Formats: sequence, structure tokens, C-alpha cells
Amino acid sequence: MERGGCVYIMTNIFNTVYYIGVTSDLYSRVIEHKHKRYPTSFTSKYNCIKLIYFMLYDDIEEAIEQEKRLKKWNRNWKIKLISDHNPDWLDLFSEDL
Repeated sequence: MERGGCVYIMTNIFNTVYYIGVTSDLYSRVIEHKHKRYPTSFTSKYNCIKLIYFMLYDDIEEAIEQEKRLKKWNRNWKIKLISDHNPDWLDLFSEDL
């Protein structure tokens, strides 16, 4: 059985630090970031608590490949990707979902 996946980008409240990740459960993963479940992680250290971009994939392997590609992009390309999908850089996550 194929498992879907999601590539996502988190940032801090100043939109200055970007974390690119991949998961099969976006809701649970973002909760972990927001509540700093892993205090020594990159997202905890740099206060990355805003979900500013995500893209769903039918296959987790496809999501992993996209994550690897995005991590190689320069900063301006990442900013354009985020701005094209989320022009106001709003937090796209709600615990009420």
C-alpha cells in the first residue's frame, strides 16, 4: 500500500529562518514543532512555529525527493515559492482542523 506524504516549510515569527521537512502526518508534525516537542531540534532552537508552505503528494517517496530538491534551492527561490502560494506569509495551520 502506498503512503502519501507532504513537504512543508516552517519559519519563525520574523520569517527569517526556514525549515524544510517531509512527513506522512502534517497535522501531528506541525503540532510537534509548535509545542517544541524536541527542545534541541533546529525548529525549537530557531523558534520555527509558523507553517508557511506545504504540498501534498500521493507517494511519500515523491515527497522525499521534492524535499531534497527544495533544500538545494537558494534563498530567493524559496522566498518566491512561499510568496507564490502564501503571499501574506500567514500561518497556514490551525489546531482546530
